[in-house]
Amino acid sequence: MSRNIARTNDPQFSAIAEFALNGALDIPERALKHCATLLIDTLGVAAGATVLEVGQIARDHAVEFHAAGSAANAATMLFDGRRVSLTGAAWALGTQIDNLDGHDGFAPCKGHIGAAVVPALMAFAERHSEISGPQALATMTMAYEIAARAGLSLHATVSDYHTSGAWNALGVAALGCRLERSTPEQLRHALGIAEYHGPRSQMMREIDNPTMLHDGSGMGALVGSTAALLAMRGFTGAPAITIEAPEVAHYWSDLGERWTVAENYIKPYPSCRWGHAAMDAVRHLMRTEGLTADQVEHIEVRTFDEAARLFAGMPETTTQAQYSMHFVIATMLKHGTVAPEHIEGAGLRDPDVAALIPRISAVASDHHNATFPEGRWSDVVVTTRDGRTLASGDIAARGGVDAWMSDAEVEEKFHGFCAGVLSEERAHALWAMRDRLLQPDSRIADLTELVNAPGDTA
Repeated sequence: MSRNIARTNDPQFSAIAEFALNGALDIPERALKHCATLLIDTLGVAAGATVLEVGQIARDHAVEFHAAGSAANAATMLFDGRRVSLTGAAWALGTQIDNLDGHDGFAPCKGHIGAAVVPALMAFAERHSEISGPQALATMTMAYEIAARAGLSLHATVSDYHTSGAWNALGVAALGCRLERSTPEQLRHALGIAEYHGPRSQMMREIDNPTMLHDGSGMGALVGSTAALLAMRGFTGAPAITIEAPEVAHYWSDLGERWTVAENYIKPYPSCRWGHAAMDAVRHLMRTEGLTADQVEHIEVRTFDEAARLFAGMPETTTQAQYSMHFVIATMLKHGTVAPEHIEGAGLRDPDVAALIPRISAVASDHHNATFPEGRWSDVVVTTRDGRTLASGDIAARGGVDAWMSDAEVEEKFHGFCAGVLSEERAHALWAMRDRLLQPDSRIADLTELVNAPGDTA
């Protein structure tokens, strides 16, 4: 990418700064409402991830190595109750959410915004408990818009496919600067710091070797929140080329006109989005043809290249399970869904699921490659033991612009993720905040009171 970076007062950056720091953005109602849904859905994922080993590791690490120097710089770790530094809390929660893999995403970016932005919002919320619910949602919406375009710019101008932390850090930096009331110059440095230190980690390396690293969003939350706080102290950073380089200007030209936050999908399952279309294709045949696991002789999945590379064996860990299309399809066949309990503990030792995996194969299709990344489509052809052939036809992954989930489906997913961690009363109160935060008399503190205390039943 060109090193010919715009001046501070260049119209390209000035327009972005005006958008990011404007406390009176005119946000369409549909975008703000969807943002509220994304926020509460992500907090449901955070609750469900509390019991994961990686969540426990992250929170304990934050307590030991990310202590706050003063109460003013501390934040409470959600569904835990312990207080650490603001940046440490953002990192721990981002890592926790990332590893349950049930959080929202923006298809054109091939990644996730809320996994870093929501942890940062909740960490900064304790410093800014006076802000209203609509103000919090507007700030979150702004951060989604900045992160989305930073991601598009990065993917279009580098050869490697980087994880979400490489670009969602910029959305976090913008969020922090807006809440901390930065100047445009401080924002410019914060974005530069966040881009410079953002984890340029290779996504396909993690796909081929699934680990707790996941999509880098924990580091995105840490780097972005740190960048904002450093810039407020006068720390300087080289301008962010994904924002200021002339060749990416067209990605920013519709800022304030196209509200990408309303295009973010919600995952129905806690696994890699790439496998969801195939899962939904199998689900479709189960519902329309009465397909059951004991009828299956073989399933051929036709999908896009990236999905065909997902782990094909019986997983030994939660992370392998989330990045295994064969496993989640087999789980769908047996259980009719894939829920948090299926990707950990006894779910990883299910002999019926293991027996189905060798009957599944996946091949890449030019037809489905043509729709990726904006679309996530697949189809399956099932050969039954009695000689029938069942074809699903092209199926889009549920939860996004190609196949939205209903409010009832999103709420059902939310309660399923909270089960075993939050009491029904607390989970219902948290879900009710989706509508409550849209009211002018609400406060972000109304939400933090519900999420800062430890889990009820974990």
